[in-house]
Amino acid sequence: MKKRTNTAVWIEKENRWCVSVQKNGQRKRFYSGTPGRTGQREANAKADAWLDDNIHDGRKKISALYAEWLEEIAITCGTSFHDQCFKYGDYYLLPVIGDLRIEELTEGDLQKCINLSFKKRCLKKERKTKSSTKPLSRKTLSTIRSTATRFVKWCRHNNYTTLTTDDLTIPKSARVGERKILQPAALQTLFSVDTRLYFGQRIFDEYIYAYRFSVATGLRPGELVGLWYGDIKGNTVSLRRSINTHDEETTGKNENAIRSFDMSAEAREAYTAQVQLLKRSGVQLNYNTPLFQVPDQSSLYKRWKKYQRDNGINPQVSLYEMRHTFVSVESGLLTDSQLKMLVGHSKNMDTAGVYRHELQGQREDLAVATTAAFHKAVGTSSDSTTG
Repeated sequence: MKKRTNTAVWIEKENRWCVSVQKNGQRKRFYSGTPGRTGQREANAKADAWLDDNIHDGRKKISALYAEWLEEIAITCGTSFHDQCFKYGDYYLLPVIGDLRIEELTEGDLQKCINLSFKKRCLKKERKTKSSTKPLSRKTLSTIRSTATRFVKWCRHNNYTTLTTDDLTIPKSARVGERKILQPAALQTLFSVDTRLYFGQRIFDEYIYAYRFSVATGLRPGELVGLWYGDIKGNTVSLRRSINTHDEETTGKNENAIRSFDMSAEAREAYTAQVQLLKRSGVQLNYNTPLFQVPDQSSLYKRWKKYQRDNGINPQVSLYEMRHTFVSVESGLLTDSQLKMLVGHSKNMDTAGVYRHELQGQREDLAVATTAAFHKAVGTSSDSTTG
C-alpha cells in the first residue's frame, strides 16, 4: 500500500476538506463537505483507499451508478422493490446528488436529501403537481434514508467509495403519517359477523377468515396471499413467501420477512375455520394449497372494502392498516423486540412509533393506571378522598 504523507486541510472558500495525493504520476484530490474532524477523516479515507488500489473510477457520476444499481436490483429483487428504489431515487435523492461524482459524495449530501425532502416533498423539478403540502411522514423519510444507505453500501461493495451512512438522521419534528385502525367496536363486528350483502341479501363472505387472520397476526397483505396450507404445522406459522402487487412471488419485503411465530387464540380459530371451509368446498389440501384461496391482493382488498361498507365499519381501513391495528393492540403487551419479531421488522425500525395508534379507551386506562401508581407511591388507597 502506498502511504499518504499529508492530511486533508479545510478550504474556507469552498467550505470543504481537501487532500491531494499522487500515485504512479497521477495526482488526485479528495473532498468532504462534512464539518469537523469527521469530514477530515472522510477525505483522508477516500485518498487512502485510492492509494491502496481499492477504489475504482471515483469520477463516475452518482446518477450513472444509481442506474447500474437499479439494473442489478431488477435482476436480484422483485418488481415492487425495484420500483420503490427508482421512485425514491428519482424524487428525493438524485435531484440533490445525481450530478456529483461519487468521490465527492459525503454523508452531509445524503442528509441534505432527507432534510430538503422533509419540507419540500418531491424534489424533482419536472414533477410540478404535489399531492399534499404537508411535510413528508417519518415513515417516508425513513425509506429515503434506507434507500440511500442501500445504494451507498452497493457502491462500497463495488469499490467506488469508502463512505458510510451511520449518522443519517430523521428530522425530530417529522410526524407519523395519518393511519386509521380498527377500533374496538369494528373489531367486535369483524369477529362476530361473517356475511356481506349480495343484491340486498345477506350471504356468507368466503374471505372472512382471511380478514380475521390478518388482523390477528399482523401479516402483510402479500404474506397473507402467499400463505400455503403446508406453512402451518401445529400452532406454528412459518412465512416463506409473499405475493406482491405484480403477482410475483418473492421472499418478502426484507430479510426479516422470513419468520415463524405461534398463533394466538383468535388466529388459531380463524385458521381452523378456514381449513374446515376448504374441506367443505372440496378443495384438496396439499402442502402448496393456498390457505385463503385469494387470487391477488387487489381482489382481497375490494372484497374487504365491501365487507366494511356492508357492515357499517367506519372509517374504513386498508389491508395494510389491519397490520397497524395488530401492532396497536399488541404494543401495550409486548416488548418492542417481540413486536419486531412478530411483524418482521429490522432492529432499526421504529415499530411502535410508526405502527402504533390509539385505541379508544387506552387513554382512560392509562389515567387509571397512573392514578393507581401514584396512590401506591404515596401510600394511599385508590378509593381514599382528600379534604
